[in-house]
Amino acid sequence: MDLVDLEAEAKSKIEETFYDYIAGGAEDELTLDDNEAAWSRLKLRPRVLRDVRTIDTSTTVLGRRVASPVAVAPMAMQHKANEDGPVATARGCAATDTLFCMGLFGAGSAKDVAAVPGDAPKWLQVYVMADRERSVEAIARSADQGYHAVVITVDVARQGNRRRDARNRWTFLQADGQVEDPNELFDHALTFDDIAWFVERSPIPLVVKGVMRGDDARACVDAGAAGVVVSNHGGRQLDGALATADALADVVEGVEGRGEVYVDGGIRRGQHAVKALAMGAQAVFVGRPAMWGLIVAGQPGVEGVMRGFQDEVERAMALCGARTIEELDASLLVRSGSAGA
Repeated sequence: MDLVDLEAEAKSKIEETFYDYIAGGAEDELTLDDNEAAWSRLKLRPRVLRDVRTIDTSTTVLGRRVASPVAVAPMAMQHKANEDGPVATARGCAATDTLFCMGLFGAGSAKDVAAVPGDAPKWLQVYVMADRERSVEAIARSADQGYHAVVITVDVARQGNRRRDARNRWTFLQADGQVEDPNELFDHALTFDDIAWFVERSPIPLVVKGVMRGDDARACVDAGAAGVVVSNHGGRQLDGALATADALADVVEGVEGRGEVYVDGGIRRGQHAVKALAMGAQAVFVGRPAMWGLIVAGQPGVEGVMRGFQDEVERAMALCGARTIEELDASLLVRSGSAGA
């Protein structure tokens, strides 16, 4: 799996403005770059002389079995990446028995995605809109459509200052052709009380995405959330924010096992996923790699990316002496520059 070559091929197939929208981050893109670099600052201390003839990469997300701990994150604009949009992404995930989180905003039909056959779980991501009924209606429909969890993204109190998009005069065009301004659409008054309010109205478990602190994660679980996603929006919101790899341990500690913890941001190798799971994450999400696969080859492209991640996770686990996901623990990790490095 060569994601550098895949990204280059995807870039050659789309308009520069669309490429910048996907690849870019906020302001000086410091957090964008550090998200990936932070995983490399963590080093693995492999165990040897273990029987690793058989490796099981499967795990569970909110109680549902998946073949791999690597899932596809919610992404807008998939309809511009491929004519089948997120339906192609969902099919790629179904073929590899991996979790797909459908991004409702500007991506395509949630109903069509939910109808994609397969046993792999599907989650529905929503933003809380200023017109809150839009979000409530989407959540209310989620279970009937076949989704297994709702994900509320909470790190958009303001739209990030994305300089590439400003230079390109990028407009947010939804699948129905309408132009939307996220700053005007989103509810900027959200609190933990609102999380509890949505939990009461959700027919399926609710996960909060965009959490970077242990105290915030604890408050989300106290409000009834089934889990949290450690995320800085792929470096697209607050530049200078902590890399997710550096935030993960604090969030895991804050949750105290009372909910599941997931993480995204800069995960480009199977060994990154192994490090995240060793720190206490239940699973990891990737966005841009799946988008590059979608652009280059549609469903087979997404499928290839997800199989590539699973192969790399399997190899990294074997080389660490871990036969199952449960055998990945903090003893495998050391941070660069520490005494054990």
